[in-house]
Amino acid sequence: MNNHFWLKLIGFSGALSVALGAFAAHGLEGKLTIEYLQTFRTAVLYQFLHTLALFGVVCLPVTLFKPHFRTWILGSFATGILLFSGSLYLLVLLELPLLGAITPIGGLGFILGWCLLMFAQKEVY
Repeated sequence: MNNHFWLKLIGFSGALSVALGAFAAHGLEGKLTIEYLQTFRTAVLYQFLHTLALFGVVCLPVTLFKPHFRTWILGSFATGILLFSGSLYLLVLLELPLLGAITPIGGLGFILGWCLLMFAQKEVY
C-alpha cells in the first residue's frame, strides 16, 4: 500500500482519537464506572500514540527499510489499533467483557511493530 492510503488512514485514526477522547471526557463521564472510563481512555491513548507511530514510519524514507519491513511495521501498528483499541471501545460501550480476550492480540500487534522497527534498517556499508 502506498503513502496515499496510509496518510488517509492516519488522518482518520487521528481525528477519531480526538473525537473519542472528547466523547470520553464530555459524554461518558458520570455514565460509566471509573474503571470503564479509564479503559476507554487507555484505548484512546494507545490509538493516538500508534497513529503517531504510523505517521512517523510513513514519513521515513522507504530506502531506509529492508524489503517489506515498512509494510509489516505499518500493518502491525494498524492491526494493533483495530484490535487493541477497537476491542476496548466495544467492551466499554457494549458492556461485553468477552471482547477483552481480543485486546492482547492487538497488544501483540503493537509489540511486533516496535520489534520490527528495531531490525528494519538496511545495513549501511
